Amino acid sequence: MAGGRECGLLIRFGLKSGKAGREKQSKMNLHPSRKLAAEAFGAFALVFVGTGAIVVNNWSGGQLSHVGICLTFGLIVTALIYSLGDVSGAHLNPAVTLGFWASGRFATGSVVAYILSQCLGAVLASLVLRLMFPEDLGLGATRPSGPVMQSFCMEFILTLLLMMVILGVSTGAKEKGIMAGVAVGGVITLEALFGGPVSGASMNPARSLAPALVSLDLKNLWIYLVAPVLGAVAAVPLAHFIFEQPATEKSI
Repeated sequence: MAGGRECGLLIRFGLKSGKAGREKQSKMNLHPSRKLAAEAFGAFALVFVGTGAIVVNNWSGGQLSHVGICLTFGLIVTALIYSLGDVSGAHLNPAVTLGFWASGRFATGSVVAYILSQCLGAVLASLVLRLMFPEDLGLGATRPSGPVMQSFCMEFILTLLLMMVILGVSTGAKEKGIMAGVAVGGVITLEALFGGPVSGASMNPARSLAPALVSLDLKNLWIYLVAPVLGAVAAVPLAHFIFEQPATEKSI
């Protein structure tokens, strides 16, 4: 009897292990179009929920508040990392894609397609928000509250910090794992709390591009296209120095 139970357990374990292995293999062999669809959907969800929170806050007379908006951005990113991380890596952000590429974790041939998918999803979200709230002229666009270079520096540093966290918790070019979503969503919430009043705390060119295009307000958009990319790329050598353990230090 004991041998039968053990045999049954082994068979069930083997079936589960085989199924898990097949699921893992199938995810690794995903068609590129599915990854691009995941990035487009993720960017759509991020912009619809995140900038939508700003729009709804204006529409409702401030019921969400600044803290509520920051939490909304952090929570949607956390949810998307857990749901899309195994599919596309849940970049959701052209600056993150370029950061992964600069770190050697992401294929050059996929960079443009990822960025276009992210921008497409983001623009579609802003178009939907325009249809739903035609009276809102800004659609949650990011704008400097003070001097231009102040916002540029803020966006550069915020994105550098964000990319450092992402490179620290990600596996290859994918944001996945037990704590990846919490860590990345947490740092986005934190940075939005104190950086939002200064620059809008975009850290994401697609997030800023979409409402700017749909609202036809391109003034100072260059800040949010350039600074996050520079910040993400600047994080790469710093992360390499901190996280990559040289062979001579492994025995220490």
